Amino acid sequence: MKTKMLSIVALSFVLSIGCKENKKTETQTSMATEMENDSTAASITIEKLEGSPKYADASLKMTKPTKMEIDKAGEIDFAFEVNNYELGEQTDSPLAAKLANSDKGQHIHFILDNQPYSAHYESDFKKEMPSGTHYLVAFLSRSYHESVKNENSLVTKKIILGGATDDMNVNFEEPTLIYSRPKGEYSGADTENLLLDFFLLNTTLSDSGNKVRATINGKEFMITEWAPQVIKGLPKGEVTIKLELLDAEGNLLPGGFNEVTRTVTLKE
Repeated sequence: MKTKMLSIVALSFVLSIGCKENKKTETQTSMATEMENDSTAASITIEKLEGSPKYADASLKMTKPTKMEIDKAGEIDFAFEVNNYELGEQTDSPLAAKLANSDKGQHIHFILDNQPYSAHYESDFKKEMPSGTHYLVAFLSRSYHESVKNENSLVTKKIILGGATDDMNVNFEEPTLIYSRPKGEYSGADTENLLLDFFLLNTTLSDSGNKVRATINGKEFMITEWAPQVIKGLPKGEVTIKLELLDAEGNLLPGGFNEVTRTVTLKE
């Protein structure tokens, strides 16, 4: 009986030691993972993209549809008038070789209800749209997907198809952030420099005023100038980008587009 009790005690001691070792190993693994994540995040940087042709006199105007309230949902004809800008041409800049670049050339970024844009290389196209209230944003884009930023290069419209629905708390007359890039999947050399780009309405950015906070895989960057950025040092796999339009005190400005999170994928 005494021997049996000693065996039970010994077994309990061994199990106790094993549990402690397992917990120690789990803690060490967790700490190692956290350190690895911190190290990966630390390698992420952004820097202002410079050197693009300005296209200061380029303009975009929507000519179809002519009415912003349409009785029926379904396939809608869109048409745009483009001036001082050539859709389908390659942007004449060395940046085209450094960033993900479309071999189809310059295009229109067409954004509906703050979803990822569709690229259009001709000024006329059709889009399938469901019933309800919709918010349309369209702007000119260089072949490497940097938006053309001037007061005439952008179109914003509120369109109602088949009757209004609850809207998205969007007022294009108020400060508004419109996410553009990064988008989709990147592979090979295109993963080394990712374009971070957005459009702004009715606001400027500054050190003492409104700002855009970019959170990339958990690492925060404060952007105080409306300019495209290049993200470097990203790991392969899924990358999460969150953009927020903030006031001078760091509060999120009201508006349904002013906080957005997207996920892109980087492949070998």
